[in-house]
Amino acid sequence: MAATDNAPPSRPRFPVWAIVLAGATVAGIGMGLRQIMGLYLKPMTETLGIGREAFSIAIALANIVWGVAAPFVGAVSDKYGAGKVLLLGSTCTAIGLVVMVLATSEMHLMISGVFMGLGVAGAGVTAMVGAIGRASPPEQRTQAISKLGIGSGVGVLVSLPYAHVLIEMFGWKASLVTMAATAALMWPLAYVIGNDTATGSPGGQRPQSLKEALGEAFRHPSFLLLTAGFFVCGFQVAFYALHLPAYVADKGFDPMIGVLGLTMVGLGNLIGTWAAGQSAAYFPKQYTLAFIYLGRCLVFLCFLTMEMTPTLVVLLSFILGLLWLSTVPLTSSLVATFFGPVWMTMLFGIVFFSHQIGSFIGVWMAGWAFDVTRSYDMMWWASIGLGLFAAVVHWPISQEPVARLRNKSVPAE
Repeated sequence: MAATDNAPPSRPRFPVWAIVLAGATVAGIGMGLRQIMGLYLKPMTETLGIGREAFSIAIALANIVWGVAAPFVGAVSDKYGAGKVLLLGSTCTAIGLVVMVLATSEMHLMISGVFMGLGVAGAGVTAMVGAIGRASPPEQRTQAISKLGIGSGVGVLVSLPYAHVLIEMFGWKASLVTMAATAALMWPLAYVIGNDTATGSPGGQRPQSLKEALGEAFRHPSFLLLTAGFFVCGFQVAFYALHLPAYVADKGFDPMIGVLGLTMVGLGNLIGTWAAGQSAAYFPKQYTLAFIYLGRCLVFLCFLTMEMTPTLVVLLSFILGLLWLSTVPLTSSLVATFFGPVWMTMLFGIVFFSHQIGSFIGVWMAGWAFDVTRSYDMMWWASIGLGLFAAVVHWPISQEPVARLRNKSVPAE
């Protein structure tokens, strides 16, 4: 049924805290399954007799499919509800993992990557942002969205040792089958997330169309700067998450150090994402984002210039974790601040598409650079340079809603 001119957002069937908890659980499962792929790089490439670049391309493909799908999935979610999207996304995730189990060639890995990319687009942080943002009062929106990042951190903390133990006990194929079953746990959460939409318009005004929302966004300088900066986030985190276990093994350290390092990323992420959500009440979001990217530069400089030990890898991973998904609540809530919550999932999906272009390049380039140079030094330098670029482009962003919202006295965060 088409929305009337005065149609308000539909009332959720569950209280806000339950929707936030369900969304955080989805983020934890979806992002946890994405984060464990680095554990499969060495065993899969050795079993299939392929190079690291081939596996990296498959995961890069998953990232770019996620990015391409995010705006479209977001538009469907905004119009028809996140619950329907979650059902489809979790099913695609399970299919992608099963295809990976059955893979016998590089092409099979590519197909798996496509399904997993579609899966996380519908059952991950980006898919939940709009549902959580609309369910929450504007003054609590950043804090609510930050709980998605916290949920993701818990997911990483659980999924990495979970996958590692399963790989060690039953082998990588059996562990992936278990991961596919884990993805199916998201199905009942779709009922809690529901299919609430925000097709109404503040102040009884005519609802903004999809075309109008896109035109407004692409004419907004701060939105374009935010989109450019989020490219860097994708490049850095995707490279680190996928290649850290292999980097650790290349150094001759126990493989468990790679698992522990990524687990510490998840632990640091819990603290960092919570702090980022709280910081919105005291500091302009764009400045906090700039300092996050500068902090990442220092971490990558340490990897490049210091003599690595297992302890140092774990410590630096924890510090990087503090700066990990702390970008998500700040970036997504800036989108809501600019334009309001009606098309929030779709517009954040566009910003996230830039993130995933960065992810694609980061994971592919790391595999290529290692195969060519037998070192990750090129990637540390690239991550530092791009981090400086991100800090610069975030600084001039204006934390103000568009004139349409200011003129209608719509509450903005």
